[in-house]
Amino acid sequence: MANKIPFFERLASTVTAATGSPWAFIIAFAVIIIWAVTGPLFGFSDTWQLVINTGTTIITFLMVFIIQKTQNKDSKSIQLKLNELIAATKTASNRLIDVESLSEEELNILHKFYTKLAASTKQQLDLKHSHSIEEAMENTEGKLKARN
Repeated sequence: MANKIPFFERLASTVTAATGSPWAFIIAFAVIIIWAVTGPLFGFSDTWQLVINTGTTIITFLMVFIIQKTQNKDSKSIQLKLNELIAATKTASNRLIDVESLSEEELNILHKFYTKLAASTKQQLDLKHSHSIEEAMENTEGKLKARN
């Protein structure tokens, strides 16, 4: 059975993709230009100003929710991918799986630990030096052998 994507999720993805396009910017820019050009026509009245203020406020208000929905989904998918990488990597600490659910204080403790680890690594290694392709291939081969 096909996985049916909920309406709001489809809407959020479509709207986010559309509003992030160059055409959306061009249209928004054109609306502002048209509004500005019509200013003298309407005598720069309060109603003329209210039209653009109300329109942009409504669009901004609705876009906050659409963008937040899309960001939540993207963030969750990235976290799942990172969890998979941690779980699949033999030497990675499984403590970091689901780290996003920790409290701010717990995250700060982990951050201090990894800051110390990074400082130690900087002293021991040249961070500008990358491993060779051969080393990367050996790492991959080692992982594949470990799987089998």
